[in-house]
Amino acid sequence: MELSGYELLTLMLPVLLFSFSMSVTPGPNNVMLTASGANFGFMRSIPHMLGITVGVMLLMSAVALGLGVLFERWPALMLVLKLLGSAYLLWLGWKIFNSPPPELRTKTQSRPLTFFQAALFQFVNPKAWMMAISALASFTLSGDAFIASVILIILAMAIVNLPSIALWASFGVLLGRILKTPRHWCTFNRLMGGLTASCVVMILI
Repeated sequence: MELSGYELLTLMLPVLLFSFSMSVTPGPNNVMLTASGANFGFMRSIPHMLGITVGVMLLMSAVALGLGVLFERWPALMLVLKLLGSAYLLWLGWKIFNSPPPELRTKTQSRPLTFFQAALFQFVNPKAWMMAISALASFTLSGDAFIASVILIILAMAIVNLPSIALWASFGVLLGRILKTPRHWCTFNRLMGGLTASCVVMILI
């Protein structure tokens, strides 16, 4: 079913605003992208950014197909998801916290998060789940327009998400240019590692 111009406008405007507010505000993805931008540069962080956006799109598709209903029927699954996400964030925070200055890194320590790692993380990222469930529950249209509205919501989220998270990677690049000494880098990485780990508090509350 085709959407009228009015239906399209009334759907897309709030979806775009919601997508921007959810994508640009601080959270696990954006904290990690700031650290990645500073440590590895913008270009090497692109797979990380693309992985986040594609992961969110896949997650929203899964929710639209009915995966979100599982959390309504079995609330304990959300607790399991939160625990898995928290454990992964604590591990990532520990890695960032202990990351040495660029000139002292080994080859294995000089790798940013990959596309697949970033995409898979969205499935254990409670903020991504809440964003997907909230967007689809709030903005999908009923009846014959359901599928079209789901596709538009997912596309809108992707269009807004990628440039929004790129701002955080760019911010990290700027910070990386300020960090001149090994001591500066250690302080920065410990701060970013601590912030990444602290996202667990937001997840568990």
